[in-house]
Amino acid sequence: MNSPRLITVFARRARYGIMAMASVAIVAFLVEPIAAFAQPLQDAAPETKQTAPETKETAPETKETAPAPATKPTPAAKSGDKKPKASGTAAKSKAAPAATPAAPPAAPPTAPPAPPATLDETRLTLNKWIETQQIISKERNDWQQGKEILQGRIELVGKEVGVLKDRITQSELAVVESNKKRDELVAENDQLKAVTAQLSDAVTTMEDQVRKLAKLMPEPVNAKLLPLMQRMPADPTNTRVSTAERFQNVLGILNELNKANSEISVSYEIRTLADGSSREVQVFYVGLAQAYYISPRGLAGIGRPTEDGWKWESASAATSSQITQALEIIQGKQTPSFVPLPITIK
Repeated sequence: MNSPRLITVFARRARYGIMAMASVAIVAFLVEPIAAFAQPLQDAAPETKQTAPETKETAPETKETAPAPATKPTPAAKSGDKKPKASGTAAKSKAAPAATPAAPPAAPPTAPPAPPATLDETRLTLNKWIETQQIISKERNDWQQGKEILQGRIELVGKEVGVLKDRITQSELAVVESNKKRDELVAENDQLKAVTAQLSDAVTTMEDQVRKLAKLMPEPVNAKLLPLMQRMPADPTNTRVSTAERFQNVLGILNELNKANSEISVSYEIRTLADGSSREVQVFYVGLAQAYYISPRGLAGIGRPTEDGWKWESASAATSSQITQALEIIQGKQTPSFVPLPITIK
């Protein structure tokens, strides 16, 4: 509840308190005049009590002294005419109505009036009345305060309900938007899965082709590419290597092969010579298509790549001198010039 509402509640509470105090003061001011007015009534109370029995005693006397009703004279007595006397039975029947009528029933005794209230009783009654008014005022004040508090709570709960409704609406909109984005992501994921499957098939095919090229690689190039070759998975359908890493391996191998195919490299290898002995020879590779070697004793040979690996064969004496001249030009020992060498193209 905010501060203006609290100030209003305190103001009303103070107003009700002032009204209750004013009521108590007014009642206290009226007690003395009421007591002065009740004093004569209290003094006259004994006389009323004494006269009440006398009124009760005179009730029987009224009953006893009630006079009989007077009888009206007959018309014969007024006119003075004489008539013959009737028989005794007739005389008796005529005399019956002249009897004294029955007395009316006595009035029921009246209850004695209630004695007037004394000064103490009046004060007690006024105190009770004041106490009742105070209780009523307190209950009314408490009820008003409780009502205002409840109204404030109702307003606060109403605001909270409104805020929650707004949040629910926003959440529903967010859920709709999230579902839309989820559907888009699911569609994109399906598309990426399809592309990944295509790339996986492509890299698997490339790995198979690179394995076939491994047989055509010279020994120096094959030793250099051995770590990359070992990183290719043996079973492409059951591997933890990602498609991106597999592409990197294949691209690395192809880069090295392309580099080796565009240059002339010289290395020392162990070869079997024409006389059957194994010697260390100097070999220079012309790309990945042709190779020549020369031994320290001048024995030469020619190598070519095949599906089963490199095949080596001995060269003639003339070819050996040409191979020696070409090797010295490569090593910078002679001036560069055109040197005819045997080559086979397939």
